[in-house]
Amino acid sequence: MGLALKEFLTAENWAKKLDFSFGMPYFVDLANFLANEIASGKTIFPPLPLVFSAFNLCDFDQIKVVIIGQDPYHQPGQANGLAFSVLEGQPLPPSLRNIFKELANDIAAEQQPKGNLNGDLTSWAKQGVLLLNTVLTVVESSPNAHQNKGWETWTDHIIEMISSQKEKVVFILWGKPAQAKLKLINVQKHFVIQSAHPSPLAAYRGFFGSKPFSKANNYLKSQGKAIVVW
Repeated sequence: MGLALKEFLTAENWAKKLDFSFGMPYFVDLANFLANEIASGKTIFPPLPLVFSAFNLCDFDQIKVVIIGQDPYHQPGQANGLAFSVLEGQPLPPSLRNIFKELANDIAAEQQPKGNLNGDLTSWAKQGVLLLNTVLTVVESSPNAHQNKGWETWTDHIIEMISSQKEKVVFILWGKPAQAKLKLINVQKHFVIQSAHPSPLAAYRGFFGSKPFSKANNYLKSQGKAIVVW
């Protein structure tokens, strides 16, 4: 018996748009796989109620920006269901530290949040930034443990749905795995920003200095949309 994952998707528009997908054979297999992982004693991150946080905090009608990540952080207390984000109070992972470093160099001070930066990116999500990992679960201390189990099929469908059903969205693709999703995006309708990944292994090969935050805001402004207070 698989997990009833859809009960954790509470955003009304997403729930309506994606209800059919939970009955698809690949998703039933994914739910069965996750149930077996948990039954075998493995710890799954993020906690199941947070698996769909990216959608619950940024409903479909709100989306202005999509940032594509890979799979969740795999250490206790980190993953909160938003790509690149950690729960408040956690030390910043290296990629997120580099994201904030680029942000500080890119965005004018008056457009940056006040107070101490923490790694919880909920404020971005609530402004219409969909922080979408392509794989939504992971096993503790086992990065990529849930790759190729069905999540990618589901999140590819979501990227295609956003591309086809919305207009003038900013897609931010950091690194080759995210850039592989370009084929799912109608570049005639949307604004795509691509660069190296913010991880320490790649950040100096084109992420630093790429100015994704100001580019996104300049585009949003040009389309008459509110900018994101990063």
